Amino acid sequence: MPFARLSTALALCVSLVAAAPAVTVKLDGATVTGKTSGSVQEYLGIPFAEPPVGNLRFRLPQPITTYNGTITATAYGPSCPQQAFTLPILEGLPQQIVDDLVNGVFSAIFPTDEDCLTLNVVKPASATPTSKLPVVVWIFGGGFEFGSTSMYDGSAIVSRSIDMGQPMIFVSMNYRLTGFGFLASKEVKEAGVGNLGLQDQREALRWVQKYITAFGGDPTKVTIWGESAGAISASLHMIANNGNAEGLFRGAIMESGAPIPVGDIENGQIYYDQIVRDTGCSGSSDTLQCLREVDYDKLQAAIDATPSIFAYQALRLAWLPRADGVFLTDHPQRLVQDGKVAKIPYITGNCDDEGTLFSLSTLNLTNEAQVRDYVKNIFLPGTSDDQVNQLATLYPHDITQGSPFDTGLLNAPTPQFKRIAAVQGDGVFQAPRRWMLKNTSGKQNSWVFLSKRFKAIPLLGSLHASDLLNSFFIGQELRDYIINFTNKQDPNRGGLFDFKWPKYTAESPNQLIFLDGLIPQVIGQDTYRKDQMDFLTQLTLAVPV
Repeated sequence: MPFARLSTALALCVSLVAAAPAVTVKLDGATVTGKTSGSVQEYLGIPFAEPPVGNLRFRLPQPITTYNGTITATAYGPSCPQQAFTLPILEGLPQQIVDDLVNGVFSAIFPTDEDCLTLNVVKPASATPTSKLPVVVWIFGGGFEFGSTSMYDGSAIVSRSIDMGQPMIFVSMNYRLTGFGFLASKEVKEAGVGNLGLQDQREALRWVQKYITAFGGDPTKVTIWGESAGAISASLHMIANNGNAEGLFRGAIMESGAPIPVGDIENGQIYYDQIVRDTGCSGSSDTLQCLREVDYDKLQAAIDATPSIFAYQALRLAWLPRADGVFLTDHPQRLVQDGKVAKIPYITGNCDDEGTLFSLSTLNLTNEAQVRDYVKNIFLPGTSDDQVNQLATLYPHDITQGSPFDTGLLNAPTPQFKRIAAVQGDGVFQAPRRWMLKNTSGKQNSWVFLSKRFKAIPLLGSLHASDLLNSFFIGQELRDYIINFTNKQDPNRGGLFDFKWPKYTAESPNQLIFLDGLIPQVIGQDTYRKDQMDFLTQLTLAVPV
């Protein structure tokens, strides 16, 4: 009977699945069990450092000296503690309800724990310890305040690399965020524990060097790749230790992130002092040690009370990397200017309207005087009246010149929104990228892109992070370029009918532009708003965050 045959077939399938050998790798004396997903294998939630809890809170990541026993690596580890959201626009009780809802849903989907330093490895199922495949290491974004590896499934990218005949391995790591990872003050500087989030990433890169061979990877063929805060992180690894990559990576890919205009770690003293006060540590003779010992919930609440990424001060973030004198020996843009950059090939690019999303918190700024006051006293404290005047001239009160760019009189909820969005997008994202290109051109190969897709999105246009759709989730072109680059240190595949992405040079600042419509890719020149970005760079060199 057909039903009997079907039952027999199902029973056989169940039997075969049950009899399938476990997916395992050996790390030191441990057996790590992963799972199979189509043509790839996933090993998720592997600890790469000792839990940064107790007396290891606010200390450099401590490597795991050896693995023993068994490790079940079939689910992502918890996210590192996040910063609570305060969304812009809504006011009063409705805003509180929405904020609580968003934060509640976010924490339910991406549960957090202070013990969070885990990483994930996704490999072709056919890879063996002798395969020597190239490796891409993903660093997620989120303003150094939120984010998790569990938001990004690397299996589709590895599957695509297999289909392209360029198999590779995908690695992603959690890293400490907010005040847990980017505490900044003179006390932190004196203790040598600045930029712990970056140090976590660096420790994960060391783990890759030690263990990736077991998964079929080649530790000499590692590319770091990030978006937003992840791209900024990748760029800072290029200038860390005065440009010494320590053999940890051979290439970098940066989407919407470059060495940012930040200053000394003591510039974050105001936030350190705030959480010291709010946790009751003010009377301690050693406030940093007191913060190590304070109850987690109390510390988390104190950090949540500091400005978030959508606060009024916008991209003048409370928690972000700063020059600590050790890992980052100087202000990042100065290090770039001094040539202290790892001599490796890299890809870098932006979305056209980087600043729109972060300008929704400043809709109350509606006239010239308010904008000038905001720049001078909130966004870039320390600027002179003359500098503010120059900025106002270069970014005029003209809606048609603001961001979303090339949208005329549209997308202007207030008379100043598009102007502020243009300043924020250029100052934090576009100008730092161009500064890096200017100072590395002729010294190493680089390729530049600009995403002008999704211009039809109201108010936001080609907003920050929209390029992820073309590189990580549903797109293909940028993803394929990334796979090519990871394999060959060149984004071009070399086929007769493939679209050619030319290198960037000072003489020919080529830029690959992604567009909506029938012609999805064109080549342009990275020369737009030159005077504006040159001024912003000089301004932030003088007045870093």
